[in-house]
Amino acid sequence: MTELTEAASTQAPLSETQRCIDIFTAPTKTFIDIRRKATFWGPLIVMIIVGIGFSFTVQKKIGWEQVFQNNMRQAPATLEKIESNPKAESIKAGYIKGGAISSYLYWVLVLLVTLITSLLIWVSINFGFGGKAKYSQIYAVSLYSGLVMNIKFLLGIVAIFAGLAPESFLINNPVGSNIGYYLSTDSPAWLRILCTQIDIFQIWAIVLSVIGVSVVAKVSKGKSAAVVVGWSIIIVLVFTTIAAVASKINHPR
Repeated sequence: MTELTEAASTQAPLSETQRCIDIFTAPTKTFIDIRRKATFWGPLIVMIIVGIGFSFTVQKKIGWEQVFQNNMRQAPATLEKIESNPKAESIKAGYIKGGAISSYLYWVLVLLVTLITSLLIWVSINFGFGGKAKYSQIYAVSLYSGLVMNIKFLLGIVAIFAGLAPESFLINNPVGSNIGYYLSTDSPAWLRILCTQIDIFQIWAIVLSVIGVSVVAKVSKGKSAAVVVGWSIIIVLVFTTIAAVASKINHPR
């Protein structure tokens, strides 16, 4: 860590724009600068702009009703319950409106989820591995590392304009950067969720987080990886288990 300490003392302060660029070209420079000042306006602004652009494209080229229908093909049990309800049409309308709103406000959910995951990482790295990071630094590292996920949504916009069939579009998995994208709709929900997490951009973001946590907490990359990768696996397993249990409830046989 001596080399990083020396680099931190000689590196000129970076702007938010420089940080955003360096996360793709020289991520360590961005993370060293976060040790100086743990701001995250750059990735927040990028996430909002890309998110709104993606949602607007979906609204104009796919349509929220089509998005709902595509999602329901992935959850036939849910669709069956809705259609058996006397107020099916109003329920569908509620789902469609809710989907549109949540898509435009997706960045808010990301901020909230990052608050929790950053807390888990901060507590683990500091109290479990002797790290010296501030919570704000871990949070900034997480948001900057997540910048790479915006590429996925930009590719989604490109795919839609390139003529992607509206019937095959899934808003939660817009491009084939993961194994789950290629699974049949007949595959178990838990398997699709698990395989969707085996994603090029998700793995890239985790690698960046490992580097970033190592830098700001002043611990080895091995210790950082144990925390970041460990919590990533636990979270994926939790959601996979929830999906498996829900599937058993809906299909008791």
